[in-house]
Order: sequence, then C-alpha cells, then structure tokens
Amino acid sequence: MSWDGAVNAWHVAGRVYRMGRREWLTETGWRQAYDDGVRTVIDLRNSREAQRRDTDPAVTEAAWSGVTIVAAPTEEPDDPRFTAVCGPYLKDPAHYLHNVRLYPEKFVAVFRAVAAAEAGAVVIHCAAGRDRSGMVAAMLQDLAGDPDQLIADGYAKAARGINERFRTHGPPHAGEGHIDDAELTPLLERRGRAVVEFVRELGTRTFLLRNGLSEAELGAVLSLLGSRVAP
Repeated sequence: MSWDGAVNAWHVAGRVYRMGRREWLTETGWRQAYDDGVRTVIDLRNSREAQRRDTDPAVTEAAWSGVTIVAAPTEEPDDPRFTAVCGPYLKDPAHYLHNVRLYPEKFVAVFRAVAAAEAGAVVIHCAAGRDRSGMVAAMLQDLAGDPDQLIADGYAKAARGINERFRTHGPPHAGEGHIDDAELTPLLERRGRAVVEFVRELGTRTFLLRNGLSEAELGAVLSLLGSRVAP
C-alpha cells in the first residue's frame, strides 16, 4: 500500500487491509489511507503495546480524524496457557489454532468489529503485521473463499515484508532478526502450509457462529470482503 510510513501493508480481500503498527504512519500516510476509504482500524495488540515510540513519526490525533480505532486483542500474553504453547509471543502459524481455541470470544470480538464497519475500508494490524494479523487475515481469506495458495501467499508476503524491515531497522524481539533468503524460503514454505492447515482445520465460518457471531454479523463481514461464497 502507498500510505506514507506504513510497514508491511497489504490488501487482504474486498475492502479489508492489513499492516504493522499504525504508529509508523505519518500524517501524510493517514491522509492517504483516509483518501483510500479507510474508516476503521482494528488493533490486535495488547494495551501495553499500543503506544508511541521515540522513533515513531510525530503525528497529531487530528491525523486520524474520521477513522475509528478499535482495540481488539487476540491473546492474553501473561496467560500461562498461552505462553506454554506460543512462548513469550506468537511467531509461528503452527500455534495459531491453539491461540484461537484459547480465546474464542476475542476472535468473535475482532470479527464483530469488522462487521460493524458499515462504511469504508477496514485495516487490521498488530505489531509486525505478520502473525496476529496473519492469523486474522487467513480467517478472513477463508471466509472470502480464497484458495490455499492465496492464503499461503498472504502469509509469505507479510513475513517477507517484516523481514526486510528487520534488515534495515532491527527486530523488536531478541529472538528474531533478519533472515537471508536461503533460510527464509524453505521456512515460508513450511509456515505457509501451516497457515492453510490452520484455517482448514478451524473452519472459520462454523467457529465464529458457534462462538457467538450472529448470521447478520457474518453477512456484514462477507459483504465487506466481497465474498465469492454464498452467505
């Protein structure tokens, strides 16, 4: 996406986009996103992560006037059930299914926020724009009727995007860093398969309806996605 300052920004489907931290956007970037129809930004991070850093561009609140920011975290980072499976933070699609099954109500809240965005486009974001965003994006692609390869490609684009950021700016976590292509390519092949296995085993539509999303809300999500499957 051509929003100034945006990192790892990609189109998901229909009027839905994904990216890394919104704090990376400049004032110009916010105006560009608004001009592209963005009216809702859904933040998948925990509250303690959602803060400006000294290295972020200076942006006034007026920059996102007209855009609704929704906090919808996908995890409880201090929950021992979460850390036992995912470690200190989510970084592998092999753990997506565990994350979703631990907190079904949180994912229903994410999709309810998407459904409530009746006008304009929606952006989902986390910190890197790779795993929490990747988890939700894969579920959205599943609802949109995307084939396996497109879902795997979505993860690969985001993983490559943040890997390039690591090369030029350094990683946010001590356990990560830039990976050269010889190592990254086979890693993405494995993780791409894991993303597909995640949504196919989960069954996004059934999962959301079983855990409290209404048929009307699901219909609103499908409409936003321009879904190619019957509502």
